[in-house]
Amino acid sequence: MPVSVEELRWAHAAFSSARMAPYLAASGGDLAQAMRLYWWNVEASAAFYGPLHCLEVTLRNALHTQLYGRHGRPDWWANARLTDEGRRSVEQARSKLRRRAMRDPSPDAIVAELTFGFWVSLLSHRADRHFWVPALHRAFPGYSGPRRELHAEMYEALQFRNRVMHHEPIHHRVLEKDHERVFRLLGHLSPECVVLARELDRIPEVLRRRDDVCAGRLRLSF
Repeated sequence: MPVSVEELRWAHAAFSSARMAPYLAASGGDLAQAMRLYWWNVEASAAFYGPLHCLEVTLRNALHTQLYGRHGRPDWWANARLTDEGRRSVEQARSKLRRRAMRDPSPDAIVAELTFGFWVSLLSHRADRHFWVPALHRAFPGYSGPRRELHAEMYEALQFRNRVMHHEPIHHRVLEKDHERVFRLLGHLSPECVVLARELDRIPEVLRRRDDVCAGRLRLSF
């Protein structure tokens, strides 16, 4: 699909030259190809949204369930030995909910508001003694390796997730490995969820489209 001169001008005005620069560099300065790569990057990010959604929501609910059981209360953070950063994250979540006219946010609302980064931090070495050992290892029935390796993989998924959600370039990454990592981590948490997610997954198809999309042989698509 050809890219018009008007579209190229509009893209530079709407998205800025700085945003388009990595795509131009990856396309050898070819403006039309850079524009097609940009839209393919959007398409790839959209395809990753579903699996990342499954991973983030499943992780937070699995960790919350274990910590609820450990402390015997849904607002387990009131008793848990969080780091200063962890306590700030809880307070920030509560403050955001109050700004939305929620005077007394429920534990469920706070759990949903806490960031992916907060949940991943509960798997770090600082949380080993008070979180992983007594409770959180049970949240991963499909995993039997060391905590540090799980945390390292989850942190990589977090970094990738942030690039996707913040509309950053991902075209330069080995996306097949990102794809494998997301599903591997999801499998540690819920093999059943992996089965459904694979049925809905369109990432392999999108990755196969790249060369033809960037060459203009296939139509652009979100």
